[in-house]
Amino acid sequence: MRTLARRSRGAGPLALVAALLGLLLLLAPAASAAGGLSDAAASLKKGRVYVDPAMTSRFSQDRADALTKKIDKADKPIFIAVIPDSAAYAKSNLQDLRTLVGIDGVYAVWHGDKFDAGGDRGAMGAGQPQRIAGAAFRSNGGDIDATLNSFVDQAAPQTKGTGVNHSTSIAWVVIPLVLVALAGTGVFLLFRRAKKRKEEQARAELEQLRRVVDEDITAFGVELERLDFSPADADDAQRTDYSHALDSYEKSKRLMDEAKKPEDVKQVTEAIEDGRFSLATLAARRDKRPLPERRPPCFMDPRHGPSVKDVDWAPAGGSPRSVPVCQADADRVAAGLDPAIRTVDTDQGPQPYWNAGPAYAPYAGGYYSGFGGGLLPGLLVGTMLGSMMSSPAYAAAPMMGGGYQDQYEGGDYTGADFNPADFSGGGDFGGGGDFGGGGDFGGGDW
Repeated sequence: MRTLARRSRGAGPLALVAALLGLLLLLAPAASAAGGLSDAAASLKKGRVYVDPAMTSRFSQDRADALTKKIDKADKPIFIAVIPDSAAYAKSNLQDLRTLVGIDGVYAVWHGDKFDAGGDRGAMGAGQPQRIAGAAFRSNGGDIDATLNSFVDQAAPQTKGTGVNHSTSIAWVVIPLVLVALAGTGVFLLFRRAKKRKEEQARAELEQLRRVVDEDITAFGVELERLDFSPADADDAQRTDYSHALDSYEKSKRLMDEAKKPEDVKQVTEAIEDGRFSLATLAARRDKRPLPERRPPCFMDPRHGPSVKDVDWAPAGGSPRSVPVCQADADRVAAGLDPAIRTVDTDQGPQPYWNAGPAYAPYAGGYYSGFGGGLLPGLLVGTMLGSMMSSPAYAAAPMMGGGYQDQYEGGDYTGADFNPADFSGGGDFGGGGDFGGGGDFGGGDW
């Protein structure tokens, strides 16, 4: 797997020069662009959806406007182009469109009868746009409107960053001259997302997590209160288990109070998992049962405590996989009933924690961090967090410590100044063709 270079926000004069070159490229005559792609790129700088006039009989402007409103409401850097299978686009690819638009984000193109998607890793994990595009294409039988809406519905909750303020698009005309004149003042920072906005996003995600984790801490505390445990009537081993559980409970509360950023939540759920195992061990000692083996928490809801077995189970719309569950959920699955799944509130309504967005990666990562780095991505194949955790970026920077690095992310203006290896694309669903780009710029990583 490739080691991918990341550009930091403090790149200094070299970043300024690269940004200027990128802007000059973007402002070059249309003849230098890849055929008809220049019109699509110019439109996407101002809006979310571009429809080539030759395709309006198959995808009307009214439908394009409705799709634009959906993307605007989600406030995510998602760009859609609907273009014909013509000579003007024959040698185009997603990377060309990304370069011309100049915005870090997720890109999807309906090209004739084919559908392709890709994205910068600052906006979505490698290969994830292609997987979403493939599922949307296959489930909608070649219907453009249904496929594009399905793609946006699935991609929006999984896209990092926020949408672009199109009222600033005129800046693409005047900024190069301003940068040349005022480079020493740091005006080049206009190309990057404001630090304040990033901090506000992290704070909002932390508060979202805080409500959920506080519920988990409270549930753990309730179990401790119900123990009716008297240290005077217990042996040393039992007292040790009980003391460790209490310490873990207090530690989880303290760490949550001290949390400053979303990835800090990982330590909190690690402490809860550790304490719950101590409770399971204590219960076995008191009942004179064999001590439990150290197993992952119940996948359905970590509040259920350590799992007792693995069962085959398929999430909604997913394929079966073996997951660790508590006895109660094992019994439900065996009886053909739905397990008691941990759901959390999202803008799309209640969702399982594994489909609630990237902010929940630290939450899940802490619960399963002690059981091998490949366990959780394997359990979550086909889900939002699974796609994120299986990406090269996750493997290179273990989670929840590297998820909020200071780098380009969705919605940032980068022009042509971006690492092509950080842009994955080339799914090309629907019959092959030249449009896509394959693995030349990251597609091989999915």
